[in-house]
Amino acid sequence: MSGCTVKRIDDMEAIFGGAYKRARAELGVTSFGMNVIDFPPNFEGYPEHDHGRDGQEEVYLSLSGGAEIEVEGERHPLDGETFVRVGPGTNRKVWPGDDGVRLLIISGVPGGPYEAPDRSKLGEPDPIAS
Repeated sequence: MSGCTVKRIDDMEAIFGGAYKRARAELGVTSFGMNVIDFPPNFEGYPEHDHGRDGQEEVYLSLSGGAEIEVEGERHPLDGETFVRVGPGTNRKVWPGDDGVRLLIISGVPGGPYEAPDRSKLGEPDPIAS
């Protein structure tokens, strides 16, 4: 692996109809999770979830557009000026705004090794492809 990898987001392998970019794998990152997700305006289908089972904490940042993230019933802005960290056992749900949003999501297991989920690996099938 080279000491530097450069890749445009729109050139990255994607799943979920092109919305989920496999940024971690495309850049060769192995120590933490990282993906970019594009949501259309006012998309409501992002699932409320937590990471209690796998122990991951996540950090969210909007690269473009805007959204809110609902954490345990309280909404916070997701924009280019605001980072949001959510702990493993805490419920979260993203609510894209009128312009949609492109999110950078970084994840890891506090105090533990990172294990990439299969969906983030290059060449794995798209879970919604038929």
